[in-house]
Amino acid sequence: MPNLKVGIPAVKQIIVVTSGGLPLDRFLPAIVYALLALAAIGLGGGAIHLKRRLEQSERDRRRAADELNRRLSELFSLQELSYILSGSLQLDRIVEQVVRYAMRFLDAQGALVALAPDGDGGTEPRPLAVTAAEGTLASLAGRAISPNDPGLVARSLGRERLELVRSASGEPTPLAEGIVAESAAAVPLRAHGVVVGTLVIANPRDGAFAPEDIRLLSTVATHAAIVIANARFFEMVRHAKEQWETAFDALSGGIAVVDDAGQVRRANRALASLLGVPIPAVIGCDLADALLEGSPALLELLAAARRGDRAQPLVLRSGTLGRTIRVNAARIPTPAQDQSVVVLVEDVTDQHAMEAQLIQSEKLAAVGQLVSGVAHELNNPLTSIAGLSEFLLEQKELGSKDRGHLRVIHEQADRAGRIVRNLLTFARKGTSERVAVDVNDVIERTLVLMSYDFQLKDIAIDKDLAPVPPVLGDRHALQQVVINLLTNAAQAVSENPPERPRRIQLRSWADDRVRLRVADSGPGIPDDVLPHLFTPFFTTKEPGQGTGLGLSITYSIVEAHGGRIVVDRPTEGGAAFLVDLPVAPADPPRHDTPEPGGPTGVAAVTPIKRSILLVDDDPAVRRVVKALFGREGHMVEVARNPQHALDLVRTRSYDLILADREARAHDQSFVEQLVESHPELKERVVVATGAGAPAGSGTLRYVRKPFNLRDLREEAARVWAAAALS
Repeated sequence: MPNLKVGIPAVKQIIVVTSGGLPLDRFLPAIVYALLALAAIGLGGGAIHLKRRLEQSERDRRRAADELNRRLSELFSLQELSYILSGSLQLDRIVEQVVRYAMRFLDAQGALVALAPDGDGGTEPRPLAVTAAEGTLASLAGRAISPNDPGLVARSLGRERLELVRSASGEPTPLAEGIVAESAAAVPLRAHGVVVGTLVIANPRDGAFAPEDIRLLSTVATHAAIVIANARFFEMVRHAKEQWETAFDALSGGIAVVDDAGQVRRANRALASLLGVPIPAVIGCDLADALLEGSPALLELLAAARRGDRAQPLVLRSGTLGRTIRVNAARIPTPAQDQSVVVLVEDVTDQHAMEAQLIQSEKLAAVGQLVSGVAHELNNPLTSIAGLSEFLLEQKELGSKDRGHLRVIHEQADRAGRIVRNLLTFARKGTSERVAVDVNDVIERTLVLMSYDFQLKDIAIDKDLAPVPPVLGDRHALQQVVINLLTNAAQAVSENPPERPRRIQLRSWADDRVRLRVADSGPGIPDDVLPHLFTPFFTTKEPGQGTGLGLSITYSIVEAHGGRIVVDRPTEGGAAFLVDLPVAPADPPRHDTPEPGGPTGVAAVTPIKRSILLVDDDPAVRRVVKALFGREGHMVEVARNPQHALDLVRTRSYDLILADREARAHDQSFVEQLVESHPELKERVVVATGAGAPAGSGTLRYVRKPFNLRDLREEAARVWAAAALS
């Protein structure tokens, strides 16, 4: 420092001169010299300071340049990561890129992303899923980490900010069970106020996280959280869309999205199937025209739905589809300018048929109970009329005129009896016998029986009978079904004008059931008649031309056989009745019929005086039976009531017990009580009934009310013949 050495003596000299009182000319040069020396010192110090400042500025410039380069590098890296993440919505690819770039940014040895479970998992916490991991943490990939795990991964999920972990004692930090790191940072991935997961970085460069590293990690985590949340939302929407589309197409009812012009914008398979066209052909068509040929009611329903009104569903018959459909509509919650509605179309043809059948069954059940009681009450007086008139006709002393009158009485009583039997056939729930019956044979025999009537009316019969398995039932009842359907068809076609053919088509076939179809070319069935078609006593014929029981009885017989009968109105006109019956089992029961050589009358046995017990509460029936058997010398004892009859059989022996089926003692059938208490008398019992022998009647003998004397004699003769052989 030479300037400093020169300046110090000069200052000292100025001090000496001024303090010694010397003249000015003596010390002036010394003062000037000292001042120059001081000036030199000042200039030297400023230069040094300036030099130092310049050196510091260069260092700051270099540091700023380095910081700027680092920030630019981070910015470019973040931009690259952002570009990559924005190019995909696949969650697996996103978390893999986040882990890879985080490791590269921080020059770390390992990184992972663990995601919290999405959706509503209930009250119990669910484990985290490590969806991506690399480097030293790669072994954690795919692992589920319990929320109760004490490691950094599970713990960081509940934190608000980034957490740095580095043990001061030098011991490794646990990240998860079995995984440790010297130092680590974990930042929760929070988006839209919800923590979706956590990003963990292990063992960065130099073993520590610089402030700029922490700032970069936070930025990466924020961006990654938003992208991951968006990817999850997209996946939820995509999954919900797939579920909606699957349900949309899987629904059995037709669904259409209809715009404000009434055109279909979207439709499911069920609607396309109902319309009979592929789905692309449905799009763009006018729904009202396609379903109901522009029905005003449907157009009003769509208009009400667009207004936001809740209109009642429509149930209409579609002539285009030939089906009955139910249509409902509701507005889709969309902006005001869009008035699209969703329309539900259901095919309710079968449902309506079943409902009509159920209503019909309920009607028939109610009427059947009434008819059964009325028929029973009619049978007793008819038995008296028919029996006594027949008894009188056997008297030889009658004149021809009286005999003619009695014959008319007997015929009319017999006619009334047939009407009552029809009523009972309609009312009863079971058939009188259960044997294997060939439906085709029943049809052929019925056609032979009615062929002459068809010829007189100029009716053509088209027959197509395929081989069918037998059904289990009553041959006579099934023949009555065929007769009723053919008679109904013949009456329909007989009203045809000359230019329209009179034709009846019969077809039989079998699939899982035996099916019979009777169709006619008549005028068809009016809409107002269709609901009442099987209603008892309903008829469109003139008074005296029909009882209105034909189809009702047919319905009851088919139902009693476990079958169904439905009516259809073909597009070509006329009416068609379809009957289906269950197939008989492999080994159907056989019907026991009397042997041809067996006893058939009183003459077949030796006339012996018999004791007969009569159990019937009708005095007229008692009179007929007593007159019949008393005339032949038999002793007829009448029980006052069923209980009296039970008391009598305990003390006396009877060759024949004739009992009314409706006779009851203590709310139990008298015949059942008699057979239970005296099984040995079962062969001697003859049951008088208006409904015929029920199914499963066993060895009991039955005689139908109103019975004629011949039938009653024959049944009695069979009882006595069987007793003689035993």
